[in-house]
Amino acid sequence: MNETAAHMFPAFATFSENLSVQQLILELAPDEAKKLEKYCELTGKAATDVIRELIQGLPIT
Repeated sequence: MNETAAHMFPAFATFSENLSVQQLILELAPDEAKKLEKYCELTGKAATDVIRELIQGLPIT
C-alpha cells in the first residue's frame, strides 16, 4: 500500500534559544499514523517527542 496519510499531531516541544533545530516532514501510511496517534494518546506525549526519543535510542552516536 503506497497511500500515505497526512496527520496532524500536537507538538508541545520547547527549545532553547541557542539550539539549532531542523524540521522534518514525515509521510506515514494510515496504519502507521493511527499507531503513532494511539501511542501519543496513551502516553500523553507529543508525536515530536516520541519520534525524537526513538531517534535518540538508535545505536549510532
